[in-house]
Formats: sequence, C-alpha cells, structure tokens
Amino acid sequence: MTIDEIIALLNQQRPACVETLNGKVVEYLPEKNQLSMQFEPGLNCCHSVNIVQGGYVTAMLDAAMAHVTIAAEKFRTNPSSIDINVSFLRPSRAGKHTAVGSIVKLGKTVGYLRAELFNDNGDLTATATSSVYLTRHTPNHS
Repeated sequence: MTIDEIIALLNQQRPACVETLNGKVVEYLPEKNQLSMQFEPGLNCCHSVNIVQGGYVTAMLDAAMAHVTIAAEKFRTNPSSIDINVSFLRPSRAGKHTAVGSIVKLGKTVGYLRAELFNDNGDLTATATSSVYLTRHTPNHS
C-alpha cells in the first residue's frame, strides 16, 4: 500500500467523532512513525468565550495517536486507550487545528504514543501521551 492509499483508506473509515470535529488525515510519515490530522471544531464544540471544550481537544489528540498506530500496523491493529494524559497549554479556539501523533514504542500488546495540537497560527495548544492496548486482527479494507 502506498502512503496516499493509506491516507485515503483512513479518511474513508473516519469514525463519527472525527467527522464531528471535521477531521481528516493530511500526512503520514512512516519513517518518523508520525501522522498529522487536520481538524476544524466549530462553535458547537466550544464553551464560554469560543474555547473548545477539553474533551474535544483530547479527542483530536487521541485520534491522531490512534490513526498513526493503525497506519504503522497496516490496519492489522486496533488501539484501545488505557490512559491518556493531556496538558492544556493555551486555549484552543474554534477553527483549524493540526494534531500530530507519533509512536514512542509498540510492544506485543501495549503501545506508547504521544501527540501535539497546534492552532492555525502554529501555536502549540495541547500535548498528550497515551498507553494503548493493541488488539491484532486481519485487516478489512472494504
């Protein structure tokens, strides 16, 4: 599978939570174990003063970490979060964001991931680390 085919397949199989945040995979760098997703949360994802609610920020970071794992494992693994630790560095406001997920280490059953979230100005707004349980299966590309 080419990188473009991997990106297209990930975007075809977007879960509803990624669609809610207007998310899509925009870049996959297998040599760096890194994947970037673009999101555009709307005002419906915000609480007071146009600030994206923390759960949505976490969802953007989590999606990037999950997608990089799925891509790196060639669709043979589903990661399930064991824990997610998020640091909110500045407010994330409605509008374009880029989440960059990367693999720290994948073991036989547990993986360690990290992600960063940037606003449209390139400012780092949040970071995350996560441990995930890896469920192996035969890929279904239909």
